[in-house]
Amino acid sequence: MSSYSDTLKGIRKSQGNAVVTRWCQNLNGGNEIISLLTIIVASIIVFIFTTVLTMAGIGAAFIIIPTFYWLGIPLKEAMAIALLLNGFSMIFASIANAKHKLIIYKVAIPIAVVATIFSPLGAYSSQFVPKNVLVWAFSAFLTFAGSMMLFYKPKQKERPENTARDIKRGGIIGAFAGYLGGILGVGGGNFIIPVLVGGGMDPKKASGTTAFVVVFASLAGFLGHAALGSINMTLLIFASVASIVGAILGANMMNSKLKSSQVKVVIGIVLYVVALKMVWGLL
Repeated sequence: MSSYSDTLKGIRKSQGNAVVTRWCQNLNGGNEIISLLTIIVASIIVFIFTTVLTMAGIGAAFIIIPTFYWLGIPLKEAMAIALLLNGFSMIFASIANAKHKLIIYKVAIPIAVVATIFSPLGAYSSQFVPKNVLVWAFSAFLTFAGSMMLFYKPKQKERPENTARDIKRGGIIGAFAGYLGGILGVGGGNFIIPVLVGGGMDPKKASGTTAFVVVFASLAGFLGHAALGSINMTLLIFASVASIVGAILGANMMNSKLKSSQVKVVIGIVLYVVALKMVWGLL
């Protein structure tokens, strides 16, 4: 009797798994299936990192990509999805920043326009770069970003307004950040912030301006990477919901008791750990 009961349970479990698989296949148009457990774990991670990093004023793509990669999601697909999630979270951050007048549009718009052009070019170039080279490059980027979080203490400088200079400078920054962000699969915000702050911009306004730029650079980079391969729609839907909820929560927690300096230390340590694990996997 016990054997018969176990058999029935096994049949029901198999039927349940088949239903989930068919549902995922319908959403993905028959593409390779990522397990439902992986999708749930990935979505939880997206929610956590997006919440914390939105509080810090930056996108979470540079953490989401290696995390997805560890979970067995193809690197190019992880880049595309992470960039789209980056765009979603920074849209909500930019809404909050605009209300507090933290976006310098005369600087942000030139950077955004040029970065939007160069980001897909970077994404297109990534297909000609071996996976190991991309992983090494991304590990170097994570180390750089972690060092910026832990050790970079900018000193604000007062500079007279100069629209022509800002436009020219914005174009150069946009080309650099857009192309590198596209090839690495990140929004480029960690390239932009130190340049703006180093040029004399108030750190809060630099963060708000960068978040605005990252929206466009991330969405453009997503289109470039998405065109190179298939996207798991089940993962994209679950992770998008997690990203939006995390961004809203993170923006609302901005004015809580948690100090931004404490958040930056945690982020820096996490980036170092992620970079070390990625390099260890290549050795």
